[in-house]
Amino acid sequence: MVGGYEAWTQEQLIARIHELEQQTGQRDSSNNDVSATNIAPVAALDTPTSIPFRKPPKAPPKPFEPSKYNSRLIALKFAYLGQKYNGFEHHKNNSTPLPTIEEELWKALVKTRLIKPIPTTGDTIDYNKADKKTFATWDREGADVNWDGCEYSKCGRTDRGVSAFGQVIGVRVRSNRPLPKPPVKEPENQDGSPVAEDSLDLPDSEPETPTKPFNDLTDELPYIQLLNRILPPDIRVYAWCPNPPENFSARFSCKERRYKYFFTNPCFAPVPGSAGTYTTPNSSPMREGTLDIAAMQRACDSLIGLHDFRNMCKIDASKQLTNFTRRIYHADIEEVSPLSVPTYLSHAAVAPPEQPKMYAFVLHGSAFLWHQVRSIVAVLFLIGQRLETPDLVQQLLDVETNPSRPKYEMASDAPLVLWDCIFPHADEVQSSEVREAGYQDRLQWVYVGDEGGVETKSNTSSSLAGRGKWGRGGVVDDVWEVWRGKKVDETLSALLLDKIAGLGRATLGQEEVGGVGVAKGGPRVFDGGNVGRAKGAYVSVLKRERGETVEVVNERYAKRKGWGSGGFKGKKEDGDE
Repeated sequence: MVGGYEAWTQEQLIARIHELEQQTGQRDSSNNDVSATNIAPVAALDTPTSIPFRKPPKAPPKPFEPSKYNSRLIALKFAYLGQKYNGFEHHKNNSTPLPTIEEELWKALVKTRLIKPIPTTGDTIDYNKADKKTFATWDREGADVNWDGCEYSKCGRTDRGVSAFGQVIGVRVRSNRPLPKPPVKEPENQDGSPVAEDSLDLPDSEPETPTKPFNDLTDELPYIQLLNRILPPDIRVYAWCPNPPENFSARFSCKERRYKYFFTNPCFAPVPGSAGTYTTPNSSPMREGTLDIAAMQRACDSLIGLHDFRNMCKIDASKQLTNFTRRIYHADIEEVSPLSVPTYLSHAAVAPPEQPKMYAFVLHGSAFLWHQVRSIVAVLFLIGQRLETPDLVQQLLDVETNPSRPKYEMASDAPLVLWDCIFPHADEVQSSEVREAGYQDRLQWVYVGDEGGVETKSNTSSSLAGRGKWGRGGVVDDVWEVWRGKKVDETLSALLLDKIAGLGRATLGQEEVGGVGVAKGGPRVFDGGNVGRAKGAYVSVLKRERGETVEVVNERYAKRKGWGSGGFKGKKEDGDE
């Protein structure tokens, strides 16, 4: 009897089974009258070999043929946290230390075969036939973004570190809608004339069953879910518009953009002995790090309307802009929520004890110049610290008196969010009354969880859990995971701040402690970052050194580019935040 089956290969075991089946068959055929002679085992089976078993190679994946699919122009609404990205816009031949939002979108759209970009001249990549190895290379080395042939448009171009909760793009994508059937060619005679129907030997056949009409929502590809499976967790698509208007452009069809800039009050940690540092006539003492919200709100009133913002933006000479007039529909400071921690700031000796709070500067406008929002916020913070008066905004908007921008620091990028983009009806754009008051969004968005925003998995289950919004793999779960991780970090750091602030003798409630107040030479100045910065003796904005006028900056750049008197040779664009 042959033993030691543990060391046998699969081929040897199969051969042994065949051998035993043969022996059993011989016994049965002779009605138990077979001699005891057994078939000798194959000699090769007694000595197991070390030949490994190899699975047959997989067939290569079939290349994607875009011509076999229909397409449609849609709009996508999505959100992202911008701290890990080098802004929204991708620039060709400009490698950056961090990826851009646009690169991540492009890679997701190509991976899901939703777009069919046209390779550029000299490009060796065929996007439609790219395999997993090619996609892995893009993930490691970055993608050669090419939107040609996709009817792509974008609404806002946020800078590095800036987030967006209502960003919008337009793009032509693959559709589930069946392509129209080619017309049936009628039979013809040799001379090209049609054949008479009664001369054709046609089989009896029943009329074709009419096909079910295609539903633009329920029968369409689950665009939201397809993209969210590929995108990083801090970029999430949450709505799509199946029927944008004719000639839709995410940039030019958008008539209002809304931003929010978040900050705390106190804006940075005060020190003992700093109570009553900031005072103005007819005002109460204010501790270092505290912002005068009422003064900031008064300054916001001056922003509303049509104004020239050349002193509240950054000049981009490459675009040769000469018109810096923009309309602001709404500007205000809104309280977001009280902060539960840290609590040590509520022990102030001056003014009634008050918990720290979170605020947002809210700004709605027709369009925005490069760094316009962050420049406005920087001015508001100076007013909030009572280093400047609220009328500074009016003075900076008076470009006849102040034709060039004084030098001041922009606010930090991280707290800025492109909150929403508004697409009104065409007739509303023509109305002067609506144009001056602001618009309402009229695009028919299908949000995740709505009909057309849910991935169909089962016709028998009515639950939406896990099909796009709720449950495992849903957008809510994805965002919850991001929020919870950051919330734990926030809570731990706040409790640590409370613990350290409460130890030792110098606390905010002991104002008699000497030598730990505001540093000599001037107060710390808040610019939207995480700490107040020492700037030396404070100099009023209007008394500072001025930059060059727009005309001088544009002319010097044009000469360097060799444009001469013809001026700008390219396409003029507004700069966004």
